[in-house]
Amino acid sequence: MPELVFFSGTMDCGKSTLALQIGHNRSARGLQGVIFTRDDRAGEGKLSSRLGLVTEAVEAAPEMDLYGYLVGRMSHGGRVDHVIVDEAQFLDPAQVDQLARIVDDLGLDVFAFGITTDFRTKLFPGSQRLIELADRIETLQVEAMCWCGARATHNARTVGGEMVVEGAQVVVGDVDRSPEEIGYEVLCRSHHRRRMTSALAHAAALSPDTLPVETD
Repeated sequence: MPELVFFSGTMDCGKSTLALQIGHNRSARGLQGVIFTRDDRAGEGKLSSRLGLVTEAVEAAPEMDLYGYLVGRMSHGGRVDHVIVDEAQFLDPAQVDQLARIVDDLGLDVFAFGITTDFRTKLFPGSQRLIELADRIETLQVEAMCWCGARATHNARTVGGEMVVEGAQVVVGDVDRSPEEIGYEVLCRSHHRRRMTSALAHAAALSPDTLPVETD
């Protein structure tokens, strides 16, 4: 039976790499898929991995009818065997409903990849809807690591190396940006709560065992 599968995890855990691998494996078996993405780091209409792999994709613009796009493509003789969606957290909830309809009405597997929460630890609307509708939710097994070596569980937005907790939910950036730019970093819950980024920890020359502890 076709499924809507949501692969979730923090940044840096290999979501886009897995999306590319699934597409490659199915293509090698003669299957043809459609890849949707939104706001990829490589630019519009691209699916890219931090390992340097890039492929063409369809930009899922806000309010785009993903179901209608596929129906139109198939009606004109295009073959579609499966659907891959990267950066799925940025989708509108209505677009996630369309993904479920693609599974149910068109009989296609849909593989969606995205992070669950934003830099404020709040659910992205697209991710929330995927959690509500997905037939299966898979947590990526490649664990991202906080600067302290612990498992990273939270996404942090940084400006000048300092963590910020206010601002628009979606601002395109990457973990490889220079400290002066808006960037992102994955942290364990403890250091996210303390707003202790790698830059601040390095500047303070502190080890994980000597970080300041909050007191009331």
